Amino acid sequence: MKSVAIITARGGSKRISRKNIRPFLGKPILEYSIEAALQTELFEEVMVSTDDAEIAEIAQQAGAKVPFFRSAETANDFATTADVIAEVLAAYAQIGKTFEAVSCIYPTAPFVTADTLSAAMQLLEQNQADCVIPVVKFSFPPQRGVIIDNGKIAPKWPENMAKRSQDLEPIYHDCGQFYCLNVERFLQQKAIWMEHAIPFIQEERYVQDIDTLEDWALAEMKYKLLQAERSKKADGKYN
Repeated sequence: MKSVAIITARGGSKRISRKNIRPFLGKPILEYSIEAALQTELFEEVMVSTDDAEIAEIAQQAGAKVPFFRSAETANDFATTADVIAEVLAAYAQIGKTFEAVSCIYPTAPFVTADTLSAAMQLLEQNQADCVIPVVKFSFPPQRGVIIDNGKIAPKWPENMAKRSQDLEPIYHDCGQFYCLNVERFLQQKAIWMEHAIPFIQEERYVQDIDTLEDWALAEMKYKLLQAERSKKADGKYN
């Protein structure tokens, strides 16, 4: 399918200042998403949607395109990812470029690889799906969660407390890394989570929310461990 990779990187990060270009193990974190998209060799365009000149310059130096800047409407705190994708597709259409599929990649997703994106895009096409959503299983069953009421702790669902973890239905959550979308269905439904959504199940070690500086430090530690593991495999030290 003719496809475009859209990396969403506005300049106004609130919780971590300049988050999208903050150095992650020596280089701007945005570059990891760009490199993964480029290495797939699947996309007609790998572009960064931004409202920020510095981010645009870093993106272009890393090999991405910034054919137009994001509008004020999609650069504020209330714009959704779907809003950004719709704006990018409309801007491309105005210059005569259309696509059948889009992979929207977040700029703070250093664990995303070319292999991951390629596999997800393949799922989208083979299943004729509306979208492919990366998900990861909750490490602890939410069904055995507790609440605090008037200073006392109590099970939210008492009927589940005596059940074995393996007997409870696995529950997953969005990894918050990327989405692969059928463009025609997206333009019809104007949403990321669409009717025919296919899961792309990730292992927990490849997933890390990065919302605080503590999250950032943890992500760097996890990334270094994964790199060490890959190096050992490449050297033949693992069977």
